[in-house]
Amino acid sequence: MTPNTEELLRAAAHNNAAWCAAVCRDGGFTDRAWSSPRRTPLYYPDAVTLTRDTDTAALLAGIDTGAPGASVKDSFAVLDLAPAGFEVLFGAEWIHRPASAPAAAPALEWSRISGPAELEAWETAWGGEESTGLFHPGLLDAEAEGTEEIAFLAGRDAGGRILAGAAVNRTGRVVGISNVFSADGTPDDEAWTGALTLTASLWPGLAVVGYESGDDLDTAVRHGFTAIGPLRVWVHSD
Repeated sequence: MTPNTEELLRAAAHNNAAWCAAVCRDGGFTDRAWSSPRRTPLYYPDAVTLTRDTDTAALLAGIDTGAPGASVKDSFAVLDLAPAGFEVLFGAEWIHRPASAPAAAPALEWSRISGPAELEAWETAWGGEESTGLFHPGLLDAEAEGTEEIAFLAGRDAGGRILAGAAVNRTGRVVGISNVFSADGTPDDEAWTGALTLTASLWPGLAVVGYESGDDLDTAVRHGFTAIGPLRVWVHSD
């Protein structure tokens, strides 16, 4: 583990925690973690660690472990939460793409989402069903705690239908990418190609970070990312 890699891991973890805080509209940061005292929305953790030496007892004391499904994103895959009644839900790899990585030309027309109606259409395309409001309009214009800017990116066909997309958020010198998706019949590579090209135009000169696993990790690597370290998500056993 080089000092530079460790710095990137910490930057990626903080970026992801800032995204979670913005979506959840709750919780707070310490030097070692972000956590929410109330249960977070589906797919979002109740806490994200920011350092390797997070105090486990203090971390768990700050979340609602009595509610079903409480979860912790162990950003460095170093915690053992089994004695506290947790089990590993999944593992993944943090990824990093330098600003100098080459970008390909997307096939779809890519643009930044603007306005609540477009965001609702984006979420419907992302989830494959009617929008639930998980991605609230405040994400479009509010600077959430720890996050300097957020953008939802959409790739549209000639008729204006959203066929691919991603969410990105900037913190410091990195941009985080998440929720990369493509509609049935649209290649996964198009989502990454278009989102990365548009991200580079929005924030030129900044590296991109995130996390993926399985086939999605393989796709990210094809698009210039490198795996830089493991993470684990723990969920409280009901």
